[in-house]
Amino acid sequence: MLKRLIIGCILVCASSMQYANAVLELIITDGINSARPIAIVPFKWEGSAPLPQDVSAVISSDLQRSGKFSPIPTSKMPQTPYTEAQVKFDAWTGVGVDALLTGSITQNAEGNYVINYQLVDVVRGQLTQGQSKSLSSDGQLVLSKDHVLFSKVATVPAKRLREYAHRISDLVYEQLTGEKGAFLTRIAYVVVNDKDAYPYQLRVADYDGYNERLVLRSKQPLMSPSWSPDGKTLAYVSFQNGQAEIFLMNIYTGTRDKITSFPRHNGAPKFSPDGKQLALVLSKTGSLQVYTLDLATRKLSQITSGRSNNTEPFWHPDGKSLIFTSDRGGQPQIYQVNLSDRATTRLTWQGSQNLGGQITPDGRFLIMVNRSNSGFNLAKQDLETGSVQVLTKTLLDESPSIAPNGGMVIYSSIYDKANVLSMVSIDGRFKARLPATNGRVRAPAWSPFL
Repeated sequence: MLKRLIIGCILVCASSMQYANAVLELIITDGINSARPIAIVPFKWEGSAPLPQDVSAVISSDLQRSGKFSPIPTSKMPQTPYTEAQVKFDAWTGVGVDALLTGSITQNAEGNYVINYQLVDVVRGQLTQGQSKSLSSDGQLVLSKDHVLFSKVATVPAKRLREYAHRISDLVYEQLTGEKGAFLTRIAYVVVNDKDAYPYQLRVADYDGYNERLVLRSKQPLMSPSWSPDGKTLAYVSFQNGQAEIFLMNIYTGTRDKITSFPRHNGAPKFSPDGKQLALVLSKTGSLQVYTLDLATRKLSQITSGRSNNTEPFWHPDGKSLIFTSDRGGQPQIYQVNLSDRATTRLTWQGSQNLGGQITPDGRFLIMVNRSNSGFNLAKQDLETGSVQVLTKTLLDESPSIAPNGGMVIYSSIYDKANVLSMVSIDGRFKARLPATNGRVRAPAWSPFL
């Protein structure tokens, strides 16, 4: 199993950027009933020609995918208000909605789109019936509308309407949860299509699968992309020269830079939180060992040693330690090594094997592939208490990648005898599947905030 996952940390590349001919399609499989009801009223469009992008539909889909919200269908809305002043608070609380987003869109003389939108606390509005009084700076009582959580306006070109819809989703998510939204992010992943002239393809898409682009293709395997903290560069491993080599590629310019080409294995690159180093795995001394590479000086530092195989490094969010998979105890388990003194601690004990570890951005949880009697599934371990929760029940789950806000995990699994991408919320309640239409999809990597 360890050998299989080691091979899964290797990539290849070639060619220029272009649009791919498929898009990921999200299919929700679990968790809607446990989410918070919310109303995303279809924004009023005041133009004559069709709106090039349904902004409110994108927002609704975003919030549903987060696993925390369940937007009610338009057909079940008691009204369609386009401003806060038109909201009938009693009607909305009557259908169980406590927050409502609404707005309108117009087109200006330059052809850009002006979006006015408001997020309304329905419960607070019901209690005050839209009005309350507060003291002004000169001590006078004035009417306030503190049930309006925000009211904003933006001017957006047509080609950025979908992007701005994700921005609105982020604002709503943060206002209602207190956590930063991750809808303005991307995913990188590998698609394998044996019938294609270049069967191995590395693609990048918005987190929801739209705006997919082909950034690398090869006749040799492509796997395990890893994002730089600024979201501009992907690290990967290529066999294009007959052996595994680590490359960096700017996804906007296509510029590539070979980083390592040591004998035998070069794999599993992971950027440090500050982007100045790579953690990687080399076998130039015989067994697989974890190293760090200073990207400015190209100085290599060996982190692990011994006869055991050590692989799959991942940086702790504070940048002071690494977690990694090792078979030093007989079966693969996850360990943590302090980079200053090389002190090493075993983190996982439940399950016969634990692999592919990643730490959530807040440092609280370890997400991993856990092997138990039910097979290989994603699990979450509380790093303070050690308690473990199995998150998934799909087949042969692997390659977890955590959203930059820590709210969701994307991973590879098997569905209908094919590799697909799946998502699960960090609490395990919400699950979705993102199958591609023209190939097997593997090795997802969620970008940082963009």
